[in-house]
Amino acid sequence: MSILEHNGGAVVAMAGKNCFAIASDNRLGDGIKTLSMEVPKLVAVNKRCVVGLTGLRSDQQTFSQKLKFRTEMYKLREERHISGKALTGMIVSMLYEARFGPWFIEPVIASLNESGEVYLCATDLIGAPNEPQDYVCAGTSSESLHGMCEALWRPDMDADQLFETITQALLSASDRDCLSGYGATVVVVTNCLLYTSDAADEEDSVDLGGRRIIKKKKNKRLT
Repeated sequence: MSILEHNGGAVVAMAGKNCFAIASDNRLGDGIKTLSMEVPKLVAVNKRCVVGLTGLRSDQQTFSQKLKFRTEMYKLREERHISGKALTGMIVSMLYEARFGPWFIEPVIASLNESGEVYLCATDLIGAPNEPQDYVCAGTSSESLHGMCEALWRPDMDADQLFETITQALLSASDRDCLSGYGATVVVVTNCLLYTSDAADEEDSVDLGGRRIIKKKKNKRLT
């Protein structure tokens, strides 16, 4: 088993019309043994940029703290919030400079600029970027996620349609992977609305406002 798969987990991001959604599963494992079912992998850098981290959990936590420090320094120096493309450049630089002793993580970056343009990117553990226009995914169930997203994603979906689509894609893909699952945390960002399906990691993220809770076992959404 790869070290990237040891703790399990999956992240997917999708673009909509003037909005984006990013989701992660909630499982933390030790191989096939489940340690926790309340460990989302999303880091809200600001109210327009969200990062999902898959891979080794200890590296996720350390990397997110270093990323938080660098983005705060960027905000102090530039007197503005970091954009999605600038954030991607920062993450790629951090990963590549550690290439001889790499971070065992695969980040997924999603952002929305003020004009409503969505930017998605995913990288490998040494920072090689992939910048699609529709969706991007990473983690142990990425193969299943690609199939589900390809079947369900449509261009120009609104926030509610995007929420339903990314939820069904992630939960269906996680059902086919023993190393991820146990519900999902979904963050949807638009120009006038930002909400999350469940509390993201309180240590690593800002308050995301309203909440929608997914109960996988009951297979319904509560508001």
